[in-house]
Amino acid sequence: MTSVEEPARPGERIRDAARTRAEILDVATQEFARAGYDGARVDEIAARTRTTKRMIYYYFGGKEQLFTAVLERAYGVIREAEQQLDVDHLDPVAAIRRLAELTFDHHEQHPDFIRLVSIENIHEAHHIAGSEKLGRIGSPALDVIRRILASGRASGLFTADVDAVDLHAMISSFCFFRVSNRHTFGALFGRDLLDEGQRAHYRAMLGDMVIAYLTAERTAD
Repeated sequence: MTSVEEPARPGERIRDAARTRAEILDVATQEFARAGYDGARVDEIAARTRTTKRMIYYYFGGKEQLFTAVLERAYGVIREAEQQLDVDHLDPVAAIRRLAELTFDHHEQHPDFIRLVSIENIHEAHHIAGSEKLGRIGSPALDVIRRILASGRASGLFTADVDAVDLHAMISSFCFFRVSNRHTFGALFGRDLLDEGQRAHYRAMLGDMVIAYLTAERTAD
């Protein structure tokens, strides 16, 4: 007696499609981070997944749309972490240090994100500018920073009149540089910025730097 397989149910097809899409994004993230946008090949991505080039185009439309989807997911990870950050119970100094540590930890744990952002900057943010999703996602960290700065100024702990975007850039630049310039910095100065033995030192240094800037006495121009 011959058995006949039952057709996949709608819910199962949806889950299979989600798994396939996630698998494509996982491999595409690695390939774009390794080879860059111009060097990455959809054929190579398809070969490393359980799907075909045709299916990649079906899910994403093309290489450009696939890279945009990779960026959207990569930025979504840090934005979700920012949204989940709870610092309202902390004093302003501890809160801003915790926010800096969040960025420090994320960038260290996601080197592919650093590479993808570097690649997108080479392309002058072309894909980000064309993404409605990234245009809406913003940065929850800015709202958190604004609340912390307002609390710090109200309590007299922060003396500097600092813009939230400027402070975000200050925190991000140190965390980004530490990962993106690891090899060139090490070759020039003989120091590995990702040395595990120095991790606590750099993590504390970032917080100290930010707090020193926020609490520094300012002279009138």
